[in-house]
Amino acid sequence: MSGWYVVNTRPRQEARAELNLRRQGFRAWLPRLLQSRAQAQRIVTLSAPVFPNYLFVELDPTSEAWSRINNSFGVRRLLTQGDRPARVPTAFVESLRASVDPRGDVALLAAEALAAGQRVRIVSGPLFGQVGTLLEMPSADRVRILLSVLGVETPATIDRRAVAPAA
Repeated sequence: MSGWYVVNTRPRQEARAELNLRRQGFRAWLPRLLQSRAQAQRIVTLSAPVFPNYLFVELDPTSEAWSRINNSFGVRRLLTQGDRPARVPTAFVESLRASVDPRGDVALLAAEALAAGQRVRIVSGPLFGQVGTLLEMPSADRVRILLSVLGVETPATIDRRAVAPAA
């Protein structure tokens, strides 16, 4: 009975672990998302793991030699319950896989998670770190926000994936 399981990877070796598991014939999946961060006085947007130090692997523990996962490069261990791999609810992984955009990145927040008038923070792109007020969502992939730039209220239309609710 095939299902999804969690692999704990070594620090910053998620991609290496995924590659090695795929080479061994396992169906491994490393969910990624776009993240921006300041680096050397500029904003850099990178694809980063959604769950640092973890990835998913689909296998049938009754018929596959799953113990070799623990000996793969980049892998710390396959998470288990007792002496059997600990299965992740299939609905969780499939809903996460369904939220992947055409570039292969996970869009964590649905458009319904935002509402007009809500404070939002820009999490990627050249306006990274700015906080504004959501004005409207003119389409499924764009949002219009009001930013305070140099003391002037300025509307901006940006990619929906670039904003998240402000804390």
